[in-house]
Amino acid sequence: MNEILGKAGSYWIGKKANKEIDSVGDDINSLSTSIGGGAKWLVNKFKGSMQKPLPELLKEHDLARGIFPRDATNYEFDEVTRKLTVYIPSICEVGYRDSSVLRFSTVVTGCLENGKLANIEGMKTKVMIWAKVTCISADGGKLHFTTGMKKTRSRAVYEVLRDGVGVDKF
Repeated sequence: MNEILGKAGSYWIGKKANKEIDSVGDDINSLSTSIGGGAKWLVNKFKGSMQKPLPELLKEHDLARGIFPRDATNYEFDEVTRKLTVYIPSICEVGYRDSSVLRFSTVVTGCLENGKLANIEGMKTKVMIWAKVTCISADGGKLHFTTGMKKTRSRAVYEVLRDGVGVDKF
């Protein structure tokens, strides 16, 4: 009889625990859709704190909101070291209104300062050939892309979030 009660008790506790875990997931989902007029807020998995969407972080640092592809929603930002790590689901290219193209690896890192993303790894642009982007700096209505050379583009082109198009290799 004890064995039957033990199995029934562990079954009931297991069901209760699953229900609570599901409830927490539902709470997080409803919270992410209700905050900020539909803006999605993410929980930083290391610090356990809420973080703003990537476009808002870029805007706060005086950079164009749409530099990264729309599906680049997961990122880590260390406010002490200023290191930004952006996770992109797959290698992709993003085309912009001025016919420029950026290619992204699945992980892009850089040092985020006001008006500048420096020491970039994981991003390329087409300047006759694909060239590694090492820095993006903002100067009023312009964004300056540094590869092996400097290329200036209109900032307005990068303000709109766009979808990335999948490519085979970075």
